[in-house]
Amino acid sequence: MTIQLTILGLGQIGTSFGLALAEQKERLFRVGHDADLAAMREAEKLGALDKTAVRLQAAVENADIVILALPVDEVRSTLEFIVQDLKEGAVVLDTSPLQVSALEWAKELLPAGRYYVTLHPSLNPAYFDDRQRTTASARADLFKNGITVISAPENTEGDALKLAADLTKLIGATPYFADPYEADGLLAWVELLPKLGAAALVRTVQDQPGWREARKLTSNAYALGTSALLRLDEINELGQSALLNRENVSRVLSEYIQRLQTIRALLDQNDAAGLKHLLESARDDRAAWLDQRTKAEWELVRSPELPTSGDMLGRLIGLRPDRKKKN
Repeated sequence: MTIQLTILGLGQIGTSFGLALAEQKERLFRVGHDADLAAMREAEKLGALDKTAVRLQAAVENADIVILALPVDEVRSTLEFIVQDLKEGAVVLDTSPLQVSALEWAKELLPAGRYYVTLHPSLNPAYFDDRQRTTASARADLFKNGITVISAPENTEGDALKLAADLTKLIGATPYFADPYEADGLLAWVELLPKLGAAALVRTVQDQPGWREARKLTSNAYALGTSALLRLDEINELGQSALLNRENVSRVLSEYIQRLQTIRALLDQNDAAGLKHLLESARDDRAAWLDQRTKAEWELVRSPELPTSGDMLGRLIGLRPDRKKKN
């Protein structure tokens, strides 16, 4: 039986999901929707979709799986719009960096018999220098050798979790089952801090009286240091990711400020040896991280007990919360 998988949001992430699953045509029928008609046409032309749906309702009403590849500030409103059209047994997979807040929305909005799992993928390090997030920048191997963070509400059906893990493997990534609070803490460090730090750098530099002349001297150091602003998680209501994860973000910003204060103290003390050691260790640690990230030779990722029967897509069809259990 063919499973309908609907992708909402056809930027880099959503279109890459479609491309990564292109070899599963016998089992998956890929439907795509985006408010941008040009993005839908381009995604279909790239081979990421089997069909496009202009109307959001038509995109989801027959879907067994719905992938939300949306800006953070569109997740809740989209969920509110589609819940009435989700058929029983449908599984919604949210790729945004939100964990706790997203799961709270799902608990509030989803009717019984529909499932919500966060599925946040990290990217293939081969594309770390790609600053675009457009449909054209989608790649079939965008998630290869990456870790995908999976979280779900308590008591979520094991089949829904297995489905998330199976899809993760099909796109070339490794599933990492995490407590949503833990995941929000980790993502505050590696996703949100770089973007807020880049914003602070821009404001610090470009608000200076000398910026009119300094801008003529900017080079790749400034461009690279501020490039995280090109990958913000929202499209209109900027900063929602940080606000919805504010306790963790506040904590990591405090740590970051302390590191900056350490550097300032070394400068004030004219401590050449201390500054050299700090910069060398930071450079070497970054090199070690990038080598590890590229090789993807990680320790075994922990996993909850999942159903062992079924194929790579799990036993999705017939997934129901009220099925009778054996005594």
